[in-house]
Amino acid sequence: MGTASSDLHSRRVDAVRAWTSFVEEGDDARARVRPEILTSWTRSGATVSPDVREAPLADESETAAFWSDSPLQTAVERVESDLRRTAEDGDLVVAVTDPQTRVLWTYGGRVMRREAEAVNFVPGGRWDDESVGTNALDLANRHGAPATVFSAEHYASIVHDWVCWAAPVRDPATGVQLGVLDLSTTWDRTHPIGLATARVLARLIEQALPATAHPLGATADETGDPGLVMTLLGQAETRFDGQRLLLSRRQTEILALLALHPQGLSLDQLHAMVYGEQTVTFSTLKAEVSHLRHALGGQLSSRPYRLQMPVHTDVDHVLSLLRRGFVGAAVDAYGGDLLPGTDSPALQEMGEYVAVSVRESLLARPDPDAVARYSELAPYDTEVVEACLASPGTLAHPVAPLLKGRLAAARR
Repeated sequence: MGTASSDLHSRRVDAVRAWTSFVEEGDDARARVRPEILTSWTRSGATVSPDVREAPLADESETAAFWSDSPLQTAVERVESDLRRTAEDGDLVVAVTDPQTRVLWTYGGRVMRREAEAVNFVPGGRWDDESVGTNALDLANRHGAPATVFSAEHYASIVHDWVCWAAPVRDPATGVQLGVLDLSTTWDRTHPIGLATARVLARLIEQALPATAHPLGATADETGDPGLVMTLLGQAETRFDGQRLLLSRRQTEILALLALHPQGLSLDQLHAMVYGEQTVTFSTLKAEVSHLRHALGGQLSSRPYRLQMPVHTDVDHVLSLLRRGFVGAAVDAYGGDLLPGTDSPALQEMGEYVAVSVRESLLARPDPDAVARYSELAPYDTEVVEACLASPGTLAHPVAPLLKGRLAAARR
């Protein structure tokens, strides 16, 4: 055995001893492992058995919907040949995750592909440490920095034969962390260049991201989006051809109504939708529309009033996801009430429609992760949380304690 192989074997033996002492003997292993590993072991031990056989799988259709809508898909497609070549040359498995450490895409070399499939290191696999124990993907996602986890530094014994290197992937325009890039192989193939390679591939993906990779409503001053993009749920933001428009509350409401009615609205229809029973003159509305027409470079026609450019709203996006049954993805995209405080009767009605649609979809399919996210927006909607906790399997899910806590707080 060469010196390098001998050192690597000794390192594995030390890792196994530290893990055994922590898991089987209750020793805190403080002097034997890195602090971030020990912290993750402690967190993992609260929710995961060290003998877990595979990672839990998220809903397949929701994962596919998230991936299809993610800028990461475009970036990965652009550099896929480089990622595949790296995996094949080194017999690695390459993975890309979302910000919750759910695997979105993988490609593996001949041996590692089979190893990965056996433990659900596949699209939909949940690799946060509270689902499957300590690993490099979770550490890189959690700390926003490159991470290595070697052999028995993994909490779950199913991956004690692995070494993993992971690096965060961020939107260069906003700094928003979109997920991580991970490289995994067997422990005996450990090499100092592993982590550097993960960093390089993460940067490669970042450079291949579309001009606008951040989610609707992010705070960059300019983006590459063509047409009109409106965030209306939970917060209000309007961009035209990538630049933020500074609009009054009323102008935002008028533009939102036009965006949500692409067929166009007559003056009478728009007036009723904006003002309801208020005694506001038509000339006031016309003045607001005139301002909007100027801001939109003239791309707002009359008789009827209609927008003449590509239009995207988060309202349409959420409803589209719900129609296709992608409840978890819809909750991810749902930012809260539509223009909170609006006195437009039409927008109030639309806001109630969206909120009820999201809520009823969760009652019909109470996915624990989706319910946990929803409960942050609607902390007093106890019925949804109760329905989720009553569903088979939820009490064993990692978010069950959070849901119970949310329920207890709402009942005080």
